[in-house]
Amino acid sequence: MQLHIVLVAPARPENVGAAARAMKTMGFSSLRIVDSDAHLQPAARWVAHGAGEILDAVQTFPTLEQALADVDFTVATTARSRARFHYYCTPQALLEQLSERSQWMSQAALVFGREDSGLTNEELELADLLTGVPMQADYPSLNLGQAVMVYCYQLSALMSVAAPPSPTADGGQLQALRQRADRLLQNLEVGDDQKLRDWLHQRLGSLPQRDTVMLHTLLHDIEKN
Repeated sequence: MQLHIVLVAPARPENVGAAARAMKTMGFSSLRIVDSDAHLQPAARWVAHGAGEILDAVQTFPTLEQALADVDFTVATTARSRARFHYYCTPQALLEQLSERSQWMSQAALVFGREDSGLTNEELELADLLTGVPMQADYPSLNLGQAVMVYCYQLSALMSVAAPPSPTADGGQLQALRQRADRLLQNLEVGDDQKLRDWLHQRLGSLPQRDTVMLHTLLHDIEKN
C-alpha cells in the first residue's frame, strides 16, 4: 500500500519542511499539497534538512477532492469534536486499520488540515475514517510538523508490510458499498436523515475486507427482494 501524506493549505513553509523531514525519517515519501505553494519557499527546504527530494517530488492540487481522486481509503486528522462525525481512531488503532487494508487496497491517504482551522466539515466528509491524537485538555492541538511526526512514527511499521503477491486490491469496494447503502436509505424513504447517513458512512469506513464483502452480499440479497 502506498500511503500519501496530504497537507491542506499549509501556510508556513517551516511546517511543510518539518513534515517532509518527519516523513523521510520514518520511511514515507509521497507528499501531496492542496492549495498552497509553501513547499517552494526557502524556509521549507532549510527545515527539511536532508529531505529535499520529498519537497522536489511534491504533487500539488487545487482541491482536496482532486488530491484524493486516485485514493482508495482516506483518513482525516482532526483535533476538534465534530457533531456529525462520531467514529474516531487513535494513531495506534489506525496502524491496525491500515495494516489490514494494505492486503486489499493499493492507495491510502492521511490528510492534515490548516494550521489555524484544520479541515472543514465538507473536507471531513471526504474521509473514510477520522483520527485524532489524545491530549490533555489544556493543550488541544499539535502544530503541523509535530502531528505529521506522531503519525509517521506510529505508522512506520507499514513500511515493512509486504505487498499482496498479485494485483487483487479492490479499493472500489468501499465506495461501491457506500453507494449501495445510500440507495437502500432512499428505498426505505429515510435518505433525508443526515445523521443516520453520516453515522452509516463512518462505520462503513472501519470495516475490514471480510465484513465489506459480506455486507455487499447482504445488500445484494436485499436489493433482489
